[in-house]
Amino acid sequence: MNAITDKLAAPGLLRFITAGSVDDGKSTLIGRLLYDSKGIFADQLAAVSRSKHKRTVGDTIDLSLLTDGLEAEREQGITIDVAYRYFATPRRKFIIADTPGHEQYTRNMVTGASTADAVVILVDVSKVKLREDGGVELLVQTKRHSTIAHLLRIEHVIVAVNKMDLVGYDQAVYERIVKAYREFADTLGLSSVTTIPLSALAGDNVVEGSQAMDWYKGPTLIELLETLPVYNDAHEAPLRFPVQLVARHNGHEANDFRGYMGRIEAGRVSVGDKLLVQPSGQAATVKEIVTFDGNLQTASAGQSVTLLLEEYVDVSRGDVLVAADQPATLLKQVVADVCWMADEPLDLRRKYWIKHGTRQCAAKVTKVDTLLDVNTQERRAAEGLKLNDIARIGLTVQQPLAADAYDDVRATGAFILIDEVTHQTVAAGMIRIDG
Repeated sequence: MNAITDKLAAPGLLRFITAGSVDDGKSTLIGRLLYDSKGIFADQLAAVSRSKHKRTVGDTIDLSLLTDGLEAEREQGITIDVAYRYFATPRRKFIIADTPGHEQYTRNMVTGASTADAVVILVDVSKVKLREDGGVELLVQTKRHSTIAHLLRIEHVIVAVNKMDLVGYDQAVYERIVKAYREFADTLGLSSVTTIPLSALAGDNVVEGSQAMDWYKGPTLIELLETLPVYNDAHEAPLRFPVQLVARHNGHEANDFRGYMGRIEAGRVSVGDKLLVQPSGQAATVKEIVTFDGNLQTASAGQSVTLLLEEYVDVSRGDVLVAADQPATLLKQVVADVCWMADEPLDLRRKYWIKHGTRQCAAKVTKVDTLLDVNTQERRAAEGLKLNDIARIGLTVQQPLAADAYDDVRATGAFILIDEVTHQTVAAGMIRIDG
């Protein structure tokens, strides 16, 4: 395989999320995508048409109900949980995550965004505010979701300027919003931003082009999603193999089988490769690569395998097998950006569990360094964290973590914090090394 082929990750599949503020039309947009691309069944359509919570007049279908599955969502007309939907066109398969717009559910947006290749950020033209200088003021949630997309390194950002029918499909309104967003994107450092004017309710520029916006010469939303390139940088990274399970079939046999099971999170491994066991630092050599379908000579990121080693070394769940010449950094003091996801604020006196790969150990937040202002992208001093805050913190962990910077290797650069009493996830974090 050449380098370009190696970088392609499931080229037939695109994972994307919708994000934005409340009532920007995220659920309706996904409903329109499913409906116009023939991605729903007749019985689903009939159930939606009979729903007591439909918010449309006459026989018009309330497309938002195709993703708002919870009773509370349908009653309130809002999205609360992350709704995943699968559909396909002749050119590609898709997994969509419809994420909530309310600020109190930002943590659910983080969950949906963690595995996404692209994000569709909706901007409602009826909500943006004109400034005295003639510019446009974006909503805080638009900025918050864009910031999270940047922190999580989502490759493609699509800005869908929705409800263009409410402003008579005015090109000038669209261009003012695009200008404001691109200015904000520049402060974030977002590189791949594409903008589309559309109306999810009317179907303009979603699957079919819009006759009312003949001034727009770009692709429809589905055309863009079908052609986005998806790369997996994990294939180019050094080997990272978190051990999930030590497999033995019979410890009394002379030819005792001892295999280390897990998923290759980054890089590739071949028979004969020299490895290190981290955090212990023991050296090892790959003897066999075992899979359900037979042994392999080489395996790469995304594959679940069992590794057999030439040497008898002490390896257990939570350890990481890494390339001997490119080991991970061992950290007991961790600097990270986190999104606080708990209703209760951070308590610096408490201990938490940190879940990093397959390792879980005790951790303590030693300080809150800076809090990120999503409006200005400035960092300021802070003493604590509350729900949906994004901040840089310091952590002390009980056992050393074999970690990488999140920007280099996502799998070994990400973690979650768990409350040791309630067992609830309180924060999602991205490790920063050297800054």
